[in-house]
Amino acid sequence: MPASTTLSTAELRRPIVAAAALSEFARGGFHGTTIADVAREARISPAYVFKLFPGKEALFVAALEACFDEVIAALSSGADAASDQSPTGILDAMADAYAELIGDRRLLSIQVHAQSITHIPEVGAGLREGLARVTSFAKERSNGSNADVQRFMAYGQLCHLIVTAGVEGETQPWAEILTHGIRHP
Repeated sequence: MPASTTLSTAELRRPIVAAAALSEFARGGFHGTTIADVAREARISPAYVFKLFPGKEALFVAALEACFDEVIAALSSGADAASDQSPTGILDAMADAYAELIGDRRLLSIQVHAQSITHIPEVGAGLREGLARVTSFAKERSNGSNADVQRFMAYGQLCHLIVTAGVEGETQPWAEILTHGIRHP
């Protein structure tokens, strides 16, 4: 293998540390998670985490990017498996794949945590970049109208609300209105 394609130890460790950060920040949030927590989960020293990421904000953004990588991969699989390859069929299949995916509370939790700290410039930018990636992917892969993609994104946010607030299974009329036609595994 040519030297130019050989990855350094740091380049190999970055995704491992980002995955550890995703788990830890999803569990404890930005303010409740330390670099030492992430280092312990990644089984490296806190100093090495700082070597890979210049600060806690950059580490959180890397975790958020890892989250959105998983989201895009699930949406892609859903789109590929859609029996109906119309824009609506693809968006529906991607929505089903996303509903399955947010059963993994890490992904849901880190997005909610990110939404709560968008006043931190790096986090706000990272969240907007992730939303841009998902929106652009949904538009390009489905070839749906802007309105169709907006509805897809809006339903995704409604799913977040239903899951985080524990609305599913509630029988009051307001809850039935919010959950009508939406299922979560």
